[in-house]
Amino acid sequence: MTYKTLLTCQELDSITNSTDLLIVDCRFNLVNTSLGESEYDSGHIPDAIYAHLDNDLSGAIIPGKTGRHPLPEVDELNRLFSSWGINESTQVVAYDDAGGPFAARLWWMLRWIGHDKVAVLDGGWKQWVTEARDVSQSEKTLIQSNFVSKINPTMLANADDVIVALDNRIVSLLDARTYDRFCGENEMLDAKAGHIPGAISAPFIDNLYDHGEFKDKRELAALYKEKTANNKGEDIVVYCGSGVTAAHDILAMEYCGISGAKLYAGSWSHWITDDSRPISTG
Repeated sequence: MTYKTLLTCQELDSITNSTDLLIVDCRFNLVNTSLGESEYDSGHIPDAIYAHLDNDLSGAIIPGKTGRHPLPEVDELNRLFSSWGINESTQVVAYDDAGGPFAARLWWMLRWIGHDKVAVLDGGWKQWVTEARDVSQSEKTLIQSNFVSKINPTMLANADDVIVALDNRIVSLLDARTYDRFCGENEMLDAKAGHIPGAISAPFIDNLYDHGEFKDKRELAALYKEKTANNKGEDIVVYCGSGVTAAHDILAMEYCGISGAKLYAGSWSHWITDDSRPISTG
């Protein structure tokens, strides 16, 4: 069976002996950037490898030109995914311990670069441990592949696309950050506070139940149909602080049947690099 959005811990446990499975631990802390890898070393899902948000899932930051987590160059991703041994038959499963935003970043990137056999572990590391499933400290031995990208440009939006969307009432612009950051009341990561004018607050945490698993498909569909005025997926653009948690909203929409939403990968931290771009607060 192929998993393309979410899978449960039980489903993952049932396929752990598959030779075409790659599990990726994406645990990360934006404040303590070495914490995720340290926790991986202390224990992880058996045969999982580790992916660091800054070092593996982001490209080089150019001050004043990029956001905090720019996408890597395509050649860099080809090398990374080849080093992981990913080929056309590989089922990739990503997880973290924060409800899925960092895992969703990898999920989105693989789909963007042409590999759709990728899913996020629902409930992540916390659910895996809660269910008392096996934990390991061993590192998986990887066999090099020759990953060849097939970029899907329709999945990506840039600042110019967003500016056009500001005057286009058909397009819904969603902001996946917490509501206090959206309002400009609590900005701890970026130099300017507020949101892109016309954006609708859609915090990624609203995709989850209190215990950390994704909400039912019907609940998510109702949530996003309300926020997007029932727009089709291709008429939705999502951003966040740096292009990470926005992928969580896109995953939630894909899971509930709203396909094709675009990611503004540079997001807020890129938007504010140009003082001519408008900002709203409140």
